[in-house]
Amino acid sequence: MLPRCAFSVCHVFVLVLCLSSAEDFDWTKNGHSSFYYGTFPAGFSWGAGSSAYQTEGAWDKDGKGLSIWDVFSHKKGKIQQNDTGDSSCEGYHKIKDDVSLIKDLKLNHYRFSISWPRLIPTGIKSDHINEKGIQYYDELIDHLLESKITPIVTLYHSDLPQVLQEKYGGWQNVSMVNHFNEFANLCFERFGKRVKYWMTFNNPWSVAVEGYETGEHAPGLRLRGTGAYRAAHHIIKAHAKVWHTYDTQWRGKQKGLVGISLSADWGEPVDISNQKDIEAAERYVQFYLGWFATPIFHGDYPQVMKDFIGRKSNQQGLGTSRLPAFSSQEKSYIKGTCDFLGIGHFTTRYITQKNNPSVRSSSSYSTDRDLAELVDPRWPDPGSEWLYSVPWGFRRLLNFVKSQYGNPMIYVTENGVSEKMLCTELCDDWRIQYFKDYINEMLKAIKDGVNVKGYTAWSLLDKFEWDEGYSERFGLYYVDFRNKNKPRYPKASVQFYKRVISSNGFPNQREVENWRRKAVEMCSSSNQLLAAEEQRSTAANILRLIHDPLTSHMEMVTEIVVPTVCTLSILLSAVFLMFLLRRRN
Repeated sequence: MLPRCAFSVCHVFVLVLCLSSAEDFDWTKNGHSSFYYGTFPAGFSWGAGSSAYQTEGAWDKDGKGLSIWDVFSHKKGKIQQNDTGDSSCEGYHKIKDDVSLIKDLKLNHYRFSISWPRLIPTGIKSDHINEKGIQYYDELIDHLLESKITPIVTLYHSDLPQVLQEKYGGWQNVSMVNHFNEFANLCFERFGKRVKYWMTFNNPWSVAVEGYETGEHAPGLRLRGTGAYRAAHHIIKAHAKVWHTYDTQWRGKQKGLVGISLSADWGEPVDISNQKDIEAAERYVQFYLGWFATPIFHGDYPQVMKDFIGRKSNQQGLGTSRLPAFSSQEKSYIKGTCDFLGIGHFTTRYITQKNNPSVRSSSSYSTDRDLAELVDPRWPDPGSEWLYSVPWGFRRLLNFVKSQYGNPMIYVTENGVSEKMLCTELCDDWRIQYFKDYINEMLKAIKDGVNVKGYTAWSLLDKFEWDEGYSERFGLYYVDFRNKNKPRYPKASVQFYKRVISSNGFPNQREVENWRRKAVEMCSSSNQLLAAEEQRSTAANILRLIHDPLTSHMEMVTEIVVPTVCTLSILLSAVFLMFLLRRRN
């Protein structure tokens, strides 16, 4: 997480960035242009996404094994408010309800992940296969297909079986490659006739850095300077093995595609007249996206990673680089193992050169890069402290992928914005603005020639947000986590996104502005409905607490005062929005 840095940015908005590895990478056409009204190519696929641990709940039901997130979230102090994903959205019990929401949104595809420990409780296929887990995903896939919604399935979204972590050290151990391949092969066998789009991993950067270096995420290890690189090395090998397994055993029968979802922020030089800043910005993107994409498309790590980490390792008196090396056979085996590339993108950073000392005790992924990350205080930041709305960075990142990796077929697999407030507002005007601007930058990138085939809004539902628990909400649909039934309520962004999908883009200014106005009008009535539900819930809590003399003061505040304040806030917001709309008219 980055501190907010107030600084004055004197920045020329047309960037000419010369990369030694890509002579055709021309940013002169990608300045900060005005909003572009137009439509996406015919057949463009619109979707929304989720992941197993964040939404399913049922953490110990029907034979599911423990995941590293089950164990990590149960440790006090690891998660905001000591939240867990034990029940989350109860998606495991609400297949029909959620598919109905997806259908109502008019989505073409739905992206979800399969929980490895739900299918193979220990992570080791020879131990046991949980047929009830297979049955759950069978039912989900069948309901999607019956509603003419294409399933896009991620095999690994952070929830490693705990047994594999305890027995082998998780992704620090090369044995994960074969165990993951056996899990993937089981999925191809059971679901492959109906699933035609597979992604091996979601955001391996986060798995490696936050799981094995900073310890912010499960399994919570802090192996600074080595843990992230070793985990990533094994993840890349595992991805390649699964791709080859599908290619040799299943592709001929099932005719599907296998890719990977990589997340990356864009890095923009603070001073484009300063060559060191330009190089630092390139380094930022290469250490983020290139770390995984360059081996998959070109067979080896980015040269800048090998140079910087190798030099620092040498200065620290190490005999070999802390960045593992691929053998020549491995390079050939890994290269080209991507039928399509998933891109997750949320925000941008300004980047400047910063020399970090090459001391072994302070070595880390972060210091290896020799750069500093900055933000412009004028950038909107409605939710997560790391997530600023910087739409133009999205277009630049997509063009970078086009020039660096031979213009691969791209599916945007994650893009969205959170809110972080005590009382969640259904009239999420800031999310409408974020989607409008980011989707438009994606449309501009397609006009630039970037081969983007689909877009996935992140996310369908509010859900468990890793170390932030339920304190941040990314959903198109609000989930009332205080209610054991976890009811869903549409936010204003649902109506806006539906209009974008039905028009396949942005037809004209007047119509797009009308979408926004109608979305806000509809959410006002939803706000009133939610307020009524919260009143009923609060009343029920009062009755329960009256009969429980041992209830603490803190619980009284949490269960009664906060919901009551939220209810009043929701009602006042609805009245205020209606007042503004009438004034405009």
